[in-house]
Amino acid sequence: MTSRLLEFIDLQYTYPGGRGPVLSGLSLWIPEGKKCVLLGRNGCGKSTLFLHGNGIIEPQQGQVLWKGKPLVYKRAALQEMTQKVGLVFQDPEHQLIASTVAEDISYGLCNQKLPVDVIRAKVEKVLDAFGLRELAEAPIHHLSLGQKRRLALAGVMVMEPELLLLDEPTAYLDRYQTKNLLRELDAIHRQGTTVLMATHDMDIAFEWAEWICIMDEGRLVFAGDPQEALENRDMLESLHLGMPLLVDVWEALPEQWKRELGGNIPRSVDELRKMLSVQRVW
Repeated sequence: MTSRLLEFIDLQYTYPGGRGPVLSGLSLWIPEGKKCVLLGRNGCGKSTLFLHGNGIIEPQQGQVLWKGKPLVYKRAALQEMTQKVGLVFQDPEHQLIASTVAEDISYGLCNQKLPVDVIRAKVEKVLDAFGLRELAEAPIHHLSLGQKRRLALAGVMVMEPELLLLDEPTAYLDRYQTKNLLRELDAIHRQGTTVLMATHDMDIAFEWAEWICIMDEGRLVFAGDPQEALENRDMLESLHLGMPLLVDVWEALPEQWKRELGGNIPRSVDELRKMLSVQRVW
């Protein structure tokens, strides 16, 4: 049975001066050890939910549970929670605060008052893991957007969180940068970190995720296996999310081909290519 790592129960939240609630009785849970995606249109509440995930925002109603226990909104407990749940913001400029790459990665470790040699070793390890070695002494304002995104991720992962939350991490990245980011996230997941990515990119979501949650207007409308979501076209289109391009390709194939290929919609071009090479349908 899959453990519930982070759970939100009946969350309600309205920003001061807001016209209405951003979260409207939202309940969902994140399964431990999965690559997860949170889908939803811009403005549906994804970013606000993430800010509840490690205690940056306290719900006006409802509860946030970490491994079945309610979050405690006191300084020491919240500091511990930000180490367990790492959050990477959509705009890296909101997260990068030091002068150079190495200084920024070390910032959270210094706040923990770890020994200097421990901090140095952890920073060196992360510089190598994220391909930032040559940029260690580079001023942050000289970095490209892709490099800043990688640095923001490195600064979170140096804290070794159990859960990584990423808010629209592929926004404004080109195809090459996006593929590199997804490879980095796969490596993070293999090392034991649960990952939850918020996005509205359907192609990325259904190729990468093992578990999908879909939000709309501050509520959860679906949670489960990506294949099940793919088969619910009416739901996805009613939420104006559309369908992954690969689904349209799949539906254009003759029905006999789809039956001989197993009937399940492939999740990636590589998967479709493999299916076609194994089962000669033409």
